[in-house]
Amino acid sequence: MQLMGQEARHAATVLRREDTATKNAALQAIARHLEASRQDLLDANRADLQRGEEVGLETALLDRLALDDSRIDAMIEGLSQVAGLPDPVGEIDGLRSRPSGIQVGQMRVPLGVIGIIYESRPNVTVEAASLCLKSGNACILRGGSEARDSNAAIAACIQAGLSEAGLPPATVQVVATTDREAVGHLIRMEEFVDVIIPRGGKSLIERISREARVPVIKHLDGVCHVYVDATADLDKALAIAVNAKTQRYGTCNTMETLLLDAPIAEVLLPALAEAYAEHEVELRGCEQTCQILGDIVSAGESDWGAEYLAPVLAIKVVDGMNEAIAHIERFGSHHTDAIVTENYTLARRFLAEVDSSSVMVNASTRFADGFEYGLGAEIGISTDKLHARGPVGLEGLTTRKYVVLGDGQIRG
Repeated sequence: MQLMGQEARHAATVLRREDTATKNAALQAIARHLEASRQDLLDANRADLQRGEEVGLETALLDRLALDDSRIDAMIEGLSQVAGLPDPVGEIDGLRSRPSGIQVGQMRVPLGVIGIIYESRPNVTVEAASLCLKSGNACILRGGSEARDSNAAIAACIQAGLSEAGLPPATVQVVATTDREAVGHLIRMEEFVDVIIPRGGKSLIERISREARVPVIKHLDGVCHVYVDATADLDKALAIAVNAKTQRYGTCNTMETLLLDAPIAEVLLPALAEAYAEHEVELRGCEQTCQILGDIVSAGESDWGAEYLAPVLAIKVVDGMNEAIAHIERFGSHHTDAIVTENYTLARRFLAEVDSSSVMVNASTRFADGFEYGLGAEIGISTDKLHARGPVGLEGLTTRKYVVLGDGQIRG
């Protein structure tokens, strides 16, 4: 791990002087090698799947692990999309003249070396490598042991593409060992690694956050809320509340708790219950919700902070905006929260007072996504406040430094 760190640091210094065309050429070369190695990727993945079945991996994990032609196509397309994104590196913002005659601005520069730790999905290897490469960062990738053959096959394609473009092999390194101690070393290598990004389950991210000496960009939970205000357009509210829960269940931006303003609860709840029943969503309600709907599960205290990642929804009737915001502050995870309202003043209050990485008005929480935000792609979603917050795209993988342009000025 020390050697990998040293080589990554050297590669990062080389990348700082490479132009956009070279980085894009590497991305396109990697895409060609993935296409040429399609059967090798499928064979390697088959070995991972067989091993996973033998050790009893859950069906959902096996699904995340699996590669097929469509998923390989998506990886190749993703590389092309990243190549087509604007390169943030070298941009100078806010250039202004000072009384001394100097000009002062801020330039976007790479973070340096990024360590990424993830589970199950081998396509993350390509996503992480492409975003780090385009943003001028070297990266050290540590995938889950369950995907070791798939990741090794993908790594071979990445290395071939880097070589073809004339970039150092250590620009993207995939940790080959499945020894858990490798992660322990990676997250403590302050002299070589600038930031760690964990992608996976809560237990993984908690461990990384607890043990890392290197700064971490993370989110632990996606306990997302939709609050429907009494002034809401009920058709909008119904569509948003159903989409936010049922469009996909296993994502971090899926709504887990629905908050309803008391004056509209009796009108809206029956329609919502009917819509959720069509999607076979189990409802767990507060006392008032249970009274209105009748035979549904009574929500316990643990339900309000639960990230179900399943067709289960907690519903609470609240007495106005203040109670809704207080509930979100107490039980939310600072990920994504939305209000449905026709009251401009309340919408502005919600935007200002809800302390989450994405706050929405009259839109589904499922839009909290790098692609939907126009970032083109994302490395993950951060609920931290430093250094990045919300979907982390190419700009989130850079930082800024001050630049000063002068013409011989000296300070008196």
